[in-house]
Amino acid sequence: MPSFSALPHTQHADGKYRLRRYSVVAFRNNQVEDIGQHDFMQSDEFNHFQGNVVRHFEPIDSAVLQSAGLAELCALFVEANALPDGTTIEIHQMRVVAIYDETQVAPEGVHQDGFDHIAMTSISRHNIVGGEIMLYDDNHSMPFFRRILADGETVLLADNKLWHNATPITAVAPEEEGHLDLFVLTARREHA
Repeated sequence: MPSFSALPHTQHADGKYRLRRYSVVAFRNNQVEDIGQHDFMQSDEFNHFQGNVVRHFEPIDSAVLQSAGLAELCALFVEANALPDGTTIEIHQMRVVAIYDETQVAPEGVHQDGFDHIAMTSISRHNIVGGEIMLYDDNHSMPFFRRILADGETVLLADNKLWHNATPITAVAPEEEGHLDLFVLTARREHA
């Protein structure tokens, strides 16, 4: 948890309130192996907010990448999705800071991310209301699932079949920082 306090701001459109580190790893023999990739891009087909923009992020600290907790999170992600040994996993370590009356957790709105599998794990909520995860059958329907994730709780979804969003967050006590800390893991299935 302390590593979230050191997440940097970026120059990206959401970089003042969605602080992030990003690493791509191979998960092999229950070990996290850093691939060394730190640039991230989504097609504007999936991200109308920052699509077709190459975004560079500082890597996740090696102590976090090599921690037992992150290895366990990757192992559960791989197991739950029946992914093969050596699967490439993109990991976003994020803090969304409540700097506005309503700060967008997902500024792109109801969306898909262009992967087959996603896991969103809540690490900590501090001085906020909101941040409810919502899942949809498509981008025109009402959510069929809504939940504020408790610390340590994970939601897994088939990103190629479902859509997701989150409600904005607001600081309860405006004079104190409010934030939502989470890990987002994504993977593509190897298609023959």
